[in-house]
Amino acid sequence: MPHRTNLPLLRTAALVAIIAGAAVAVPVAATDRVVVVQAGDTLSEIALKHGLTVAQLRDLNGIADPDRIYAGQRLRVSGMAASATPAPAARPTEVVHVVARGETLTGIARRYGSTIAGIVKANGIRNPSFLRVGQRLRIPGAASTHAAKPAAPAARAAAPRMHVVARGETLTGIARHYGSTIAGIVKANGIRNPSFLHVGQRLTIPHAPATAPADKMPASISSLMAARGAIAAIIRTEAKSQHVPVALALAVAWQESGWRPRVVSAAGAIGVMQLTPPTAEWIAITMLGHRVDLRDARSNVQAGVTLLRHYLDRYHGNRRLTLAAYYQGQTAADRHGMYRLTRPYIASILALEKLLGR
Repeated sequence: MPHRTNLPLLRTAALVAIIAGAAVAVPVAATDRVVVVQAGDTLSEIALKHGLTVAQLRDLNGIADPDRIYAGQRLRVSGMAASATPAPAARPTEVVHVVARGETLTGIARRYGSTIAGIVKANGIRNPSFLRVGQRLRIPGAASTHAAKPAAPAARAAAPRMHVVARGETLTGIARHYGSTIAGIVKANGIRNPSFLHVGQRLTIPHAPATAPADKMPASISSLMAARGAIAAIIRTEAKSQHVPVALALAVAWQESGWRPRVVSAAGAIGVMQLTPPTAEWIAITMLGHRVDLRDARSNVQAGVTLLRHYLDRYHGNRRLTLAAYYQGQTAADRHGMYRLTRPYIASILALEKLLGR
């Protein structure tokens, strides 16, 4: 979804999966304070409520994977850390995080072992649900190891994750959030209709392959594309008229909306090309010279393809920078290049382009 400075980000907070089954119990002293996890609780919320960081709560309870807690689990919120020989705590330092597309305060706080309340206070944030791409956030209480090595070890990243669908979420947004692919999630969960998700649905989220598959389009996706051929025809016509590679325009539109003209994201992005009203206004004034109606498929596609044309010209045909700008915003792409979070998005579109160009 194209995004410029001062435009709202996707505000869907990632929920911690509630899993059934037993877990290794952590010894609890009589003086320790304990809480019982309720359905829907997250470590970040529990930590915030009890004045802890996620890292402290994880260490107190010997939690290896902070995304896996379960209803009924007893968590210590005071006492000594669970490790047999407590290691000296990393000296807190204040690091600066540059907001990437799709990030939320919940995820940022979890990543650095900080708290939402701490980040809000340190940055004078009035609305915790509103972040902008490229925004610089001071992260209080972040362990230096988190600042130096934000990426998880490759061996741990290989394990699939679990996501509980929240209201308004789509496969496009979920795949983007986890750096996965729509096709991978469809296959992992046996989804017959990728356009239909229900609130509370549990999805296994596989990691995107190191190299995108280049064999053939999944049958489920091919059938949906055939059913939405009328929208595809509009995209092809507009791409040809603006000399944008047709397969690239089709791939971007599919990644963004699945070629659906009435999709509205939680961030307010609308239609086939998932443009926000401020972005559409910018395109209308600076590139088209006439109003854009985001709820009209042809007008929406024209604006989105025009934006692609603009970025292709700006980055001299470099597809990766073009897609980075479409995803992160032009200013962020100019200043920072491709964010790590953006790379799975780019890889997914380039793989789709290759398949659609056959």
